[in-house]
Amino acid sequence: MSKRKKCTVCDKALAACICQHIAVIDSEIELVILQHPGEVKNAIGTARILDLSLPQCQIIIGENFTDNTQLNDILNDPMRECYLLYPSEHSIAAEDLAYSSTSQVEPCEGKHAIKRTFILLDGTWRKAFKMFQSSVNVQGIPAVRLNAENESQYTIRQTSIEGGLSTVEAGYLLLSTLEKNKTKYQPLLSAFEYMINFQIAKMPAGLFNKNYK
Repeated sequence: MSKRKKCTVCDKALAACICQHIAVIDSEIELVILQHPGEVKNAIGTARILDLSLPQCQIIIGENFTDNTQLNDILNDPMRECYLLYPSEHSIAAEDLAYSSTSQVEPCEGKHAIKRTFILLDGTWRKAFKMFQSSVNVQGIPAVRLNAENESQYTIRQTSIEGGLSTVEAGYLLLSTLEKNKTKYQPLLSAFEYMINFQIAKMPAGLFNKNYK
């Protein structure tokens, strides 16, 4: 049996392609997504939406990033100000970083501005926790938390974590909070909502109400 054909851009089945719903958003804030290998082929994964929408975004795949050269180059770059999106005990509220970064200051002539880089963990809560625990290098950078007031719209993926968000929802909330501009980043949620609604429409009658409500 032949495999279902996939879109070479969004890596989803052709019937479920989200490319026409992706809008490129210019942002000075860099996102680095550490993706668990189990999420790479996930048909309802959302990290790809961020990667396609934001030029200043990249995905690094792995479980233990302690010796990951690509990530360590980023963390050790003196022109980057790095944060980890993770609700640790001593995490900083994203609201408090909205205008506090040195990257908001205009660079002097001949100098470059510091780039704010936020690292996101892409995986189930259990996988993300293990990634954090095993990756010594990410434990040493400041952690940032979100104020997730609204319930996640990731209705086709169950979680018992209160305030748990999908990766794209977390990215949207982080960026819109830092820049205080929800409208600018709304296309991220629009693409996400299209993906969710498409998947629900393809479910057998009654399945969504039985398993996800």
